[in-house]
Amino acid sequence: MTLAYIGIGSNIERHQHIQAAYQELRNVSHYLRCSSVYECDPVGFDSHAFYNTVIEIDTSLSLLELQQSLKQIEFKWGRTTHAQKLQDRTLDLDILLFGEVVSESTPLVPRCDIFDYEFVLQPLCELNPQLIIPNDGRSVEQVWEQFEHKGSLKRVEFEFRL
Repeated sequence: MTLAYIGIGSNIERHQHIQAAYQELRNVSHYLRCSSVYECDPVGFDSHAFYNTVIEIDTSLSLLELQQSLKQIEFKWGRTTHAQKLQDRTLDLDILLFGEVVSESTPLVPRCDIFDYEFVLQPLCELNPQLIIPNDGRSVEQVWEQFEHKGSLKRVEFEFRL
C-alpha cells in the first residue's frame, strides 16, 4: 500500500464536484482523510472562485493506475478531453505525492504545485505537516513556513458525506 495525496479543485458546481471526488475516491481506497475545503480566486485567469482540498489515501494501485483512475473520474464528472490550463473546471484531480516516488515523467511527482500554490500547500500541511517531500528533503511544514504568498484562502464549511 502507498500513501498518496490528491489535490482536488472545482469552480463549476463546486460543492457537488468536491463531494463527487470524495465519493469516487472511496472506490479507489478504503482509507481517506480530508483536509478542510478552501475557497480561492482562480490563478492566471478571470472567473469564478474555486473550492480546493487535499485528500490522503492509501492505495494498492501503481502511480500510473492511480493517474488513469483519476482521469476517468474527471471525465465522468464533465471534464473534457481538450481541457486546458487556466480555465474553469468541473473537477481537477492531481497526484501531489505518491509515497516516496519521484517521477520526472507524467505524472510528475512530487507535483510542483506543492511549492507554488497556497491552495495546495496549506491543505497538505493541515493533513501531514511532518511529511518529508521526496527529492526535496524538507517537511511540508518547513515549505509552508517559507511560503511567501499566504492569506488568500478562505476556509469553507463543508461536510463530506459517505
